[in-house]
Amino acid sequence: MSESLDTSQFEKKMIIRNMQHEDIDAILEIQRVSFPGMSPWKREHLYSHLAIFPEGQIVAEFEGEVIGSCSSLRINFDEYDDRHTWSDITDDGFITNHDPNGYNLYGIEVMVHPQYRRMKVGQRLYEARKDLARTLNLKSIILGGRIPNYHLHASEMTPREYVDAVSRHKIYDPVLTFQIMNGFMLMRINPNYLPDDVASGKYATLMEWNNADYLPQSKRHFKTSYPVRICVVQYMMRKIESFDDFAQQCEYFVDVGSDAAADFIVFPEIFTTQLMSFLNEKSPSQAVRKLTEFTPQYIELFTNLAVRYNVNIIGGSHFVEEENEEIYNIAYLFRRDGTIEKQYKIHITPNERRWWGISNGDLVKVFDTDCGRIAIQICYDIEFPELARIATDMGANIIFVPFCTEDRHGYLRVRYCAQARAVENQVFTVISGTVGNLPHTENMDIQYAQSAIFAPSDFEFARDGIVGETNSNVEMVLISDVDLEVLRRQRQNGTVKHLKDRRHDVYRIDYLKDEGTF
Repeated sequence: MSESLDTSQFEKKMIIRNMQHEDIDAILEIQRVSFPGMSPWKREHLYSHLAIFPEGQIVAEFEGEVIGSCSSLRINFDEYDDRHTWSDITDDGFITNHDPNGYNLYGIEVMVHPQYRRMKVGQRLYEARKDLARTLNLKSIILGGRIPNYHLHASEMTPREYVDAVSRHKIYDPVLTFQIMNGFMLMRINPNYLPDDVASGKYATLMEWNNADYLPQSKRHFKTSYPVRICVVQYMMRKIESFDDFAQQCEYFVDVGSDAAADFIVFPEIFTTQLMSFLNEKSPSQAVRKLTEFTPQYIELFTNLAVRYNVNIIGGSHFVEEENEEIYNIAYLFRRDGTIEKQYKIHITPNERRWWGISNGDLVKVFDTDCGRIAIQICYDIEFPELARIATDMGANIIFVPFCTEDRHGYLRVRYCAQARAVENQVFTVISGTVGNLPHTENMDIQYAQSAIFAPSDFEFARDGIVGETNSNVEMVLISDVDLEVLRRQRQNGTVKHLKDRRHDVYRIDYLKDEGTF
């Protein structure tokens, strides 16, 4: 009896999967050869897509090679003008207008390498999009489609006549015919959709596929409000005798915030240096290393408090010694579900280097929470506008700023920059600082703070862009609500639109780290 034939040698593997960072070079090449004469993606566009909505970025892989891709974002389409352009709907290709609660999936690109066409690759990508819409329970998929054969008929037909002829199968158009065959219905024809799409005469067909499995979550289509309550702790630095004293003081504030039904409680930068007051170590460099020994107790304390009091805690920041014996200034997010995240301070002040030998981190992170995406930027970091812009482009709506300053000059640098970041990026910023004195603790002997919550400066928000603020240099808490729905609408329809009106054709920020951002 002859041996059975090994069929594995004949297999050809076609895989549809989510895009990865290592696919970017191949995607840029596919676009170059697929759309000659049109402006291609830039690398930073694709990084932005992966950072903001990775589920919506899909590739086709054949025999280990990426041969096609499609990109999408979520929106509430009713909030956009029917006559929008591609640039309007994608925020110039960066999809920073992506709404994680949007009802519609908007397709902004599909492409297949010319060598692999007629292999149903485009159909597979469209089916993957439909599966995504079903999985996310989205109402529909909308897209602006090119009509690349229109230039062959433009002298004898209007765009409407051409689209009608294609719809009746009298004329073949490689894009519109494909979309119709995949169940998309014509909504309207938009002029000037893609200025560099000469073949389509700059026109695009607005198409929609309705998800028959869509189940409305409520009778209300739009949220009128999305309040998030924040408790800001202005923490008094005073001499204590043990870690238990510190824990008791922290739990008091967590209890206060929890009683007020806060979603977030925010503590100041390096407020754990209060523990140095009982270490009896005169050398700052040695005192900071002894302080790092409390890291497990600190993390255990705040993890338990977050879970027990059902509140998300920004645990100020704490000096941590890692395996390389370097010491970092790290802010921890303790979620109320018991999970933990951390943000390293990226810019270290001369004072921190001189007294404690602190090392700098190098990743900008954004964290998902049950109240949307947030970022943490420790004190000096808020004074560098690039970091806040990067975090906003990653989807942050609130930037928490634990700080520790010893005089009014240093405090005002933090305050003014936090207010500027709120205006520039259309986000809320929250500053939380230490007050009081530690007379026998080197480099932590005096403090100056006035903690606050800031908003963009527009009619929708509080006067002067100040949601609330504490009194100066007094131990107290500030409890206020910020409304993420009002923020979302202001980004779309505000008096000014800083995010939408950026000139990506003139300047850009290049974030050199493409991983570890979530």
